[in-house]
Amino acid sequence: MVGAYDDQVRALSDATVLLDLAEEAGDEASGKEAEAMVAHVRAALDDLEFKRMLPGQFDASGAIVEIAAGAGGVDASDWAQMLMRMILRYAERKGWKVEVVEETMAEEAGIKGATMIIDGDYAYGLLKAEDGVHRLVRVSPFDQQGRRQTSFAAIRVTPDIDDDIKVEINEGDLRIDTYRAGGAGGQHVNKTDSAVRITHAPTGIVVQCQSERSQHSNKDKAFKMLRARIYEYEVAKREAKAAEDAKARLKVEWGSQIRSYVLFPYQQVADHRTDLKTSRIDAVLDGDLDELIRTFLLQKSAQA
Repeated sequence: MVGAYDDQVRALSDATVLLDLAEEAGDEASGKEAEAMVAHVRAALDDLEFKRMLPGQFDASGAIVEIAAGAGGVDASDWAQMLMRMILRYAERKGWKVEVVEETMAEEAGIKGATMIIDGDYAYGLLKAEDGVHRLVRVSPFDQQGRRQTSFAAIRVTPDIDDDIKVEINEGDLRIDTYRAGGAGGQHVNKTDSAVRITHAPTGIVVQCQSERSQHSNKDKAFKMLRARIYEYEVAKREAKAAEDAKARLKVEWGSQIRSYVLFPYQQVADHRTDLKTSRIDAVLDGDLDELIRTFLLQKSAQA
């Protein structure tokens, strides 16, 4: 990376010489060439900065994103679905491929939880900035008295690790359940017990998949997610984190949020890790997350 930086310094120096020549001799062609060189250097430096922010082993990999409703009742379920849409829109902006492998609808509105596999360059490196509890403040559309409601939902992001990463799983430690998957009706109703849920007893990790019609296919994808989660758990132990800390579930409630989205009495998104605030809440909820993610990654990179 140092060599690449030096290359850009030399290119910028050459552009400066061309620009001086253009000004002294009135050479319009040299001036345009200098402008093009500067634009190229700027793009190359942006790329270097991007890669500097994402040096992790799996940062360039795809991601497994899990969303779960927390405290807040019906509003929390609705909020979880809003967050799911936000991530889907962000992935769409990036040109990533998304597969929703599990989605559990809530009784009244929204979702209890969902799992997505996102395939794209640096999907994990970028989306790991969204890992944590997200807080919503708004006038509840489900409250007949129009009162303000605070609700919470969590996003968990793990890398979609390659098949050549070896993770030892003892089948005796697993409980594999099958169940009938389906939505509200119509073509999404599944008339067989094809959905699969796998529980890993030693860690308490639970994964599930219902996106395929075949129980075998759902089982294969669930195992893939389980391997990623167990790998993350083992990495945490190797980094000297306590096993209980690696297994602990973050409470999806007040005081644990990484970001707040306030729709009333004012409109603002506030990231509590970076202190970045923006009033562009509609854009953020529509997947415009670049500023929030980049600011977080730059801060994390500076602290490393």
